[in-house]
Amino acid sequence: MTEPVSAMTGANTSPPGGHAAVYDALMWPFERAALGAWRRRLAARARGRVLEVGAGTGSQLRWYPAGGAVTALEPDPGMAARARRAAARASASVTVVEGVAESLPFAAASFDTVFTSFSLCTVADPATALGELRRVLIPGGRLLMLEHVHLPWQPGRRLQSLAAPAWAAVAGGCRLDRDTGRFVREAGFLVLRERSHVLGWIAELEARSPVGLQRTPISG
Repeated sequence: MTEPVSAMTGANTSPPGGHAAVYDALMWPFERAALGAWRRRLAARARGRVLEVGAGTGSQLRWYPAGGAVTALEPDPGMAARARRAAARASASVTVVEGVAESLPFAAASFDTVFTSFSLCTVADPATALGELRRVLIPGGRLLMLEHVHLPWQPGRRLQSLAAPAWAAVAGGCRLDRDTGRFVREAGFLVLRERSHVLGWIAELEARSPVGLQRTPISG
């Protein structure tokens, strides 16, 4: 049976991971192998005032073009401290703010683009978070995402489900079993472009707030 987004709420609530000191070292080979290229491609599609939700240690910040204005939101103080150092080296103008995706400290229609990368897996309530992303976007604004997701094939999907609680306990609340693409659609966004990587484990997605859109959704 397909579960609604809200059904994920309680199971995914967890405290911040506090693993900023080792996170960059663990991610470095993956950034070099492929993640950096995917991040750069998505960042090139950002327009106007950009909000990055779940900035982590700031791995995405280097890819925003010069002259851009980026607000980077991060709930974990240790991660935010590292993100501020990355912001100082970025080509774009970046301001790092501490806060959570479920209660964004910004007025409605404050941003032209919202970007998430490997962050929706950790939010306590995906439905509320996506509602907040839609609220702070202008009508027709862009939602750009690079997220690991629940695999579409068995037995990988079932194994992720079985491992999800234990993994969340040791990985800062990160859930292996998030159907992020479905959640985005259920939140009212129109998905325009979607790419899958690593046998469907990582999704690269572009969506828009539905107001004023004329374009037909595409994939690939």
